[in-house]
Amino acid sequence: MMLIPKGALVVSCQARADNPLHGPVFMSAMARAAAAGGAQGFRANGVEDVAAIRALSTLPIIGIAKVFDDNFPVYITPDFENASRIAQAGADIIGLDATPRRRNGGPVENLIGRIRTELQREVFADISTLEEGRAAHAYGATYVATTLAGYTEETKAGRGDGPDLDLLSALVTAVPAPVVAEGRFDTPDLVAEAFRRGAHAVVVGTAITNPREITKKFVQATKPWASERNTSAS
Repeated sequence: MMLIPKGALVVSCQARADNPLHGPVFMSAMARAAAAGGAQGFRANGVEDVAAIRALSTLPIIGIAKVFDDNFPVYITPDFENASRIAQAGADIIGLDATPRRRNGGPVENLIGRIRTELQREVFADISTLEEGRAAHAYGATYVATTLAGYTEETKAGRGDGPDLDLLSALVTAVPAPVVAEGRFDTPDLVAEAFRRGAHAVVVGTAITNPREITKKFVQATKPWASERNTSAS
């Protein structure tokens, strides 16, 4: 049985170091709020955040370890050591970049295999193209997700404001694994559309858990009136 149930909304509780909500205290509170709203799982980054969320919830956690290195484009759980630490912190599912790009670690097919056999964890494969989705499934990934569509060199030119629904539809048709929609799903209507297209689950992050970015969108809508006020004041 899959840990992420069909039809689930998974909430990504992440905040980078420059975000005022960075840290396990805030991210665990965010997870608690998301669970109260009906979320059926979480995506979280780093040992501390994963452990803090595990301490308060039995819902499935997709744990990742972001390791930034200017020499390698892959930064989402690039190696087995980080995957192991995330598993020990309490992640039920290990999320990783399953693209063929250069990583500071072994081949992605080996990483997926070791997570499944040595850590006994499900694997959540972040991909950006249909070919990558097919490969991730062949390597043994439990879930294939559209997370990186529009964020790799190969796909960034085609990135729009919204999610890559065409990729989602193609994956659902071509890949036997549960396909998860993730990346720029920022309205309930888009979430519903993902399920209409056959998504197993949908992951939503910024639109729920990043007040700074949400505020920026609302402030953008005030710009014409702010300009008028400034002109009148001068």
